[in-house]
Amino acid sequence: MRFLVDMALSPGLADWLAQRGHDAIHASAIGLSRAPDSEIIQKARDDLRIVITADLDFPRLLALAASERPGLILFRGGNYSDAEIIERLTHALELTGDDDLNTLVLTIERWRIRRRRLPIRAH
Repeated sequence: MRFLVDMALSPGLADWLAQRGHDAIHASAIGLSRAPDSEIIQKARDDLRIVITADLDFPRLLALAASERPGLILFRGGNYSDAEIIERLTHALELTGDDDLNTLVLTIERWRIRRRRLPIRAH
């Protein structure tokens, strides 16, 4: 899988994913540390990457644009330690097929994981 880890999460997450065979980069490593969310979404779309973030604006932007890509993994519900993020992400990836991630918003919370197919409707 190809991932773009947003600034809201540690660069260590991209490293951890890369160690497991994924093509993962952190936004700061490609000059996007101060980029608006829309630019990060476009970069992920152009590079066929799935965005991993804790920034709640991303689903809204995808909904407003009626986007079918990029896939999104969103951590919600407070501050997670790096270990908690890795544990929850590991579980989420085990539950979701690789092919599906490119067309989903996967919301990871402390006690549940929700899946929504793109495009999503704005409310």
